[in-house]
Amino acid sequence: MATVELRFSALPEHVRTARLVAAAVARRAGVDEAVLDEVRLAVGEACSRAVGLHQSSGITAPVKVALIEEEKQFSIEVGDEAPHATHGGDTPGGAADGDADVEEDEMGLAVISGLVDDVEVTTGQHGGLIRMRWQTTPSATALL
Repeated sequence: MATVELRFSALPEHVRTARLVAAAVARRAGVDEAVLDEVRLAVGEACSRAVGLHQSSGITAPVKVALIEEEKQFSIEVGDEAPHATHGGDTPGGAADGDADVEEDEMGLAVISGLVDDVEVTTGQHGGLIRMRWQTTPSATALL
């Protein structure tokens, strides 16, 4: 199992780099060429979401991306350190800001769910993680 880890400052201009790195590693891992655009879009959406959460919460910690190559699948994990609303809890920033943030967050997660067959989202007071998985078909060039 090979893993590439990427950490970047929570700035929108770094999302493009994360998308490019994710696509390159996905291609090497054996993700089908027809799916690479979906990988790029899903990673871009997940990283943009994490950047937005960090910026709105005033968090200076980097956004974390793990690109994990396994035998028959490729996974990407995008993590943030922003506090998320818990069931029945409030989002930081007040009610009006919280409602808009929740709607934007739900829209971003809906986009990701439409792009990725296997997606898992976990959130809590100390951050969140989006785990996305794609099937791979190892080729001769991917094994080199």
